[in-house]
Amino acid sequence: MGLIAGGHPTIYVSDFGASLRFYTETLGLALLERVGDEWATVDCGAGLVLALHAAMPAAPRPGTSGAITVGFAVTQPLELAVEALRARGVWFRGDIVDTARARLAYFGDPDGNDLYLTEAPDS
Repeated sequence: MGLIAGGHPTIYVSDFGASLRFYTETLGLALLERVGDEWATVDCGAGLVLALHAAMPAAPRPGTSGAITVGFAVTQPLELAVEALRARGVWFRGDIVDTARARLAYFGDPDGNDLYLTEAPDS
């Protein structure tokens, strides 16, 4: 058995409350655990759990492009998912991108952390 099994991406955020609302209310993810205004985990489904952490002096600066990228697999056609999130105020960075392996739609959270929606071509 390996030393690592699972885990979750940690996203450092500058405004904990705004970020928690974005992930739970805007994106509709379930809050699993919250420790004050410093730490929370949200369930994205299918085994993906994100950790939100208030910014700290020794941590990466929130919103640094490329510091973290998190993909969310969609449960409906990508166009419908994009449309639904746009209606909730999410701004997408360009058009849907078609690759050989997936269709992608890029956006960001309130700190500008890089996020994307993904749909497999055979979905």
